[in-house]
Amino acid sequence: LTLNEPWVMAFVGHLYGRFAPGKTSWEGALAAAHHQLLGHGRAVRAMREADPTARIGIALDCRHAVPASDSPEDVAAARHFDGFRNRWFFDPVFGKGYPADMLDAYESEDRIRRDLVRDGDIEEIAQPIDWLGLNFYTSLRIDPAHREMEFLEGVEASPPTPGHTEKGWLVDPASLGAFLRRIRDDWGPAEIVVTENGCSYGDGPGADGRVRDDRRIAYLEAHIDALESARADGVPVTGYFVWSFLDNLEWSDGFAQRFGLVWVDHATGRRIPKDSYAWYRDRISQ
Repeated sequence: LTLNEPWVMAFVGHLYGRFAPGKTSWEGALAAAHHQLLGHGRAVRAMREADPTARIGIALDCRHAVPASDSPEDVAAARHFDGFRNRWFFDPVFGKGYPADMLDAYESEDRIRRDLVRDGDIEEIAQPIDWLGLNFYTSLRIDPAHREMEFLEGVEASPPTPGHTEKGWLVDPASLGAFLRRIRDDWGPAEIVVTENGCSYGDGPGADGRVRDDRRIAYLEAHIDALESARADGVPVTGYFVWSFLDNLEWSDGFAQRFGLVWVDHATGRRIPKDSYAWYRDRISQ
């Protein structure tokens, strides 16, 4: 992989200011996005020159977005959000250049430097890759008030709102299958690997020391089933990885969010495999 989640680096760090470097500039965020993608293309070229047998990809995170209603306003907002969140990265990586509707929108509001994209940049970004990595967690319902808002999923809470994880993310496994089919139809990579998929639940050890994280098992089972359905439908999925093996440091959330198959006592380092660990072990051995 050349890069992991360039959208997060660019927009959460340079537009929302939630991650380092904590800035809040459209121009800076779009510049950071472009230069990551340019670096991706140059890295692909350099690695192929160093090792022609290398199998190279990039991991893009996504949000499957649907209109909050059938109204023209909500439909337009969802299209805009998709350009902001997904197409701005998927399109140039697969040789389509930046989406024209998004360029028009950003230029009309003076959000993007006019000289940002230089001659040869689009071709550089579109270096052929062998496989696409997809980081997938949730979906969103979009209306005009949220057409450029990533953080509308809900308030992070324990216990979570029913149907949501403790990150406030909607549990929507069908959207994974829908997005995988869309990748096949719109961008056509030779292979897709789900490089991240998982959920945050804070279940800890009971009196007997066992961690019964049934909600994580249900989440993973439903998402893997959706992936298998997409594979049966001809989507070239060749791999899947759970996020994550251990409860670990989750960006600016610190240790508050627990995504792991293994529970970690962050004070002592003690580790306990959760019920989901045993379930996943058995699932992948089939």
